[in-house]
Formats: sequence, C-alpha cells, structure tokens
Amino acid sequence: MLLESKNAIVYGAAGAIGGAVARAFARDGARVFLAGRTLGPLADVAADIRAQGGVAEAAQVDALDKAAVDAHAESVVSAAARIDVSFNAVGVPALQGVALTEMSVEDFLAPITGLCLTNFLTATAAARHMVTQGAGVIVTLSASSAKETRHQTGGFGLANAAIEALTRGMAGEYGRSGVRVVGMRANFTPETYPGMTDENLAPLLNNTTLGRLPRLTELAGTAVYLASDGAGAVSGAMVNLTCGAIVD
Repeated sequence: MLLESKNAIVYGAAGAIGGAVARAFARDGARVFLAGRTLGPLADVAADIRAQGGVAEAAQVDALDKAAVDAHAESVVSAAARIDVSFNAVGVPALQGVALTEMSVEDFLAPITGLCLTNFLTATAAARHMVTQGAGVIVTLSASSAKETRHQTGGFGLANAAIEALTRGMAGEYGRSGVRVVGMRANFTPETYPGMTDENLAPLLNNTTLGRLPRLTELAGTAVYLASDGAGAVSGAMVNLTCGAIVD
C-alpha cells in the first residue's frame, strides 16, 4: 500500500473528486480525515470507506474560514500525531460561458477569491505542521482553464492559474523543510456532472489529443501516487491530466 500509516486530510471530501480521492487514499492505507461544510454527506463517504475496510473520520469544516481550518488541523494532529498529506477539492461558484466583457465584477471575482482563499488556508495550515515534523505532501487541484484560450472561463481560469502559482511558491518556500507541494491540472471530468449531454461535451472532447476526458479513477490514482514516497522527487510541478487539451 502506497500510503500505509499516512494521515491525510481531504477538504471537500463529499464532492465527486474529493470523495474519489478520499476513497483512493484509504484503499492505499491512509487514515483519512474528511472535511467539508455539510456533515451528512461526509459521514456517508466515511461510512463507505469503513465498509471497505478503511479508516476515516468526518468533520464539519468551513474551508473558507481560517479559524475553522486551523482548529481542524490541530485536532488531526492531536488525534493522529501528524499530518502527512493535504488535498483540497473544495468547489466554489464559477460563472463560465459568458464573455468577459459581459461579466459583472462580482461574478468574475467569485472563483478567484474563493479558490485562492481556500487553497491558501488549507495549504498553509498543513505546511505549519509539516515543517515542524520535517515531512509532508500538499497536493493541489487545478484545471485546464489555467492555460486554455479557447473557452469562456471567466475568473475560473485566473483562479486556477493562481493555484498553480501557489503550488510553485510553496514548493520553493518549504521544500528544504521536507515538504513537497505538487498539483494536478485536470480537464473537465464528466462523472462530476452526470447530466452533461454529448452536445455539451463535444467542444471539450474536440480539444483533446486523446479524444476523451479524464476519469475520476485517473484523478484519484494520480493523487495517491503524488502523495506517496514513490513521487519523492516531484515538487513544484503540475501533473497534466487534461487528456492532451493542454500540451506541455
């Protein structure tokens, strides 16, 4: 098991991506601390993990609130002695499909403010503990919109570019303290929105070299690898999971 004896926090663990990553972490041996705004769905994910033989605990945490994030990180350290992995899959409202010239200031700023804030709060909360213990991995989640020019992504593209900049900056600041900061740049994942039609997906599919979009299992499996010791030489990098929509 790649994450045996590791303690991992997953923020937004009740969502499609967060839940998939939390389950994958647990399958590979991690003790998973699920965090999110609504306890009921989190408890369901925790119960599912435990039913499969994993170890999971759920806590109601507003990942946009510094005091709540810091208090939860402290509680994890109190219960498990250390934080080995932190992963943020928190989603925020993001208006897309509208030209920038037609977009309000509020709609443009909403994803920038929300995603930058939650990633800053959760990553720095983990980093404080990881620096003290001399080891740890922070895995961030970005999207293909960070580098796309073909779609109307509003402030969402800028928000994801900022997450990638945060990943690089934190990797530089804390790498010598034993902390790796790595990210995943994913394309749209149809399983997260099951109601999408072929017509809706066609423009996204046409932009990929593989002719398809990423699967949840691929995102989750990549997160497991990046959090593991096997990826020990990877830091400050974004792993490209866009199915070739972005060619690095």
